[in-house]
Amino acid sequence: MPDTKLVLVSHHLCPYVQRAAITLAEKGTPFEIRYVDLSAKPDWFLTISPLGKVPLLIVRQDDGAETVLFESAVICEYLEETQPGPRLHPADPLARARHRGWMEFGSSILSDLWGFETAKDEETYEAKRKALADKFARVETELKDGPFFSGEAFSLVDAVFAPIFRYFDVFDTIAPTGVFVGLRRVTAWRAELASRQSVREAVTSDYPDRLKVFLVNHDAWLLKMPPDGSKEIPVKAIA
Repeated sequence: MPDTKLVLVSHHLCPYVQRAAITLAEKGTPFEIRYVDLSAKPDWFLTISPLGKVPLLIVRQDDGAETVLFESAVICEYLEETQPGPRLHPADPLARARHRGWMEFGSSILSDLWGFETAKDEETYEAKRKALADKFARVETELKDGPFFSGEAFSLVDAVFAPIFRYFDVFDTIAPTGVFVGLRRVTAWRAELASRQSVREAVTSDYPDRLKVFLVNHDAWLLKMPPDGSKEIPVKAIA
């Protein structure tokens, strides 16, 4: 894709990259994607990434110069301001500020999610599971009739939460977490996002397998849970 002016530097499992990929797809903006191995970061990547993290968005100027943007929120805001296609932020300043707040709330959920998926013992797992359930219960009170966060229009808040829900699509194939029990609106929102093309195509087809390998490598307690979600762990599960 030599004529592509936007290059998204990515990692296969990064939810923050997925936000940018979803935003690009919703805008209908062509882009090139370049994957890096974060366990063996190449020199070219370290040279252009101030934090050594993804996503990065390389913006190629008409004169051949390149500008590198980092941090997913910054990248998504830039795309909203510069790319044609549907608007992904509300026009009203107050509503827009509210959306930005809930995008940050989504980032706080990802922080708990990291602790949840890497928990190596039941106590840590349960603490993080409860933290996630409590935060999604708070989200439940903010949702109205849907199908998206703010109603009929897909927004950047939806782009933030779709990668979060994707984790649970994989977790649910291992053992029930109970995080969304009783949350009717959140559950409906999750299903709507999972069916959207921009969300489905924000990851490669082997995403579930890669995430399961990640769980194995981190000796995740989730893998030791019996399929029915009970706390009594069979001997075979920990052998």
